[in-house]
Amino acid sequence: MPGLESKRPELPIDRVISPDEHSPWPGLELLFLNGFRTLSLSGFDSLNECVFFHPTSRTLILTDAAFHFDERFPFVTKLAIRVAGGYKSLSPSLPEQIATTAKGEVRQSITQILEWDFERVIMAHGSLIEKGGKQALKRGYEKFLGGGSL
Repeated sequence: MPGLESKRPELPIDRVISPDEHSPWPGLELLFLNGFRTLSLSGFDSLNECVFFHPTSRTLILTDAAFHFDERFPFVTKLAIRVAGGYKSLSPSLPEQIATTAKGEVRQSITQILEWDFERVIMAHGSLIEKGGKQALKRGYEKFLGGGSL
């Protein structure tokens, strides 16, 4: 994803995925989550979020676009996530909800993602969702979607 090469120059990177290209891998679709930001120690940072979809397995793959921690995590993790957002909810964290001001762009991206036929969700942070992933993502992004149904 764009930006990683400057954050981690010591890592060998074979390819940087850009928003204007089609998927570099057969059988995998991708979409950049436009307008998504987070609140960090340095202020508001743009996130280069890329969301992947594998139609054959009906799987959505997320990096930092949403978190989903459940009761299987240690007490301290559950406590932190209850404060930051993402406990038993497939949703962006509270710092991301606060920092993201381009809600229309995020809404458009999430609407496109919800057009995909997925059931399972794998994310970088949290527990795998085997069933009902599309409904969980829709609930978690209600603030960006305007609370209405799509």
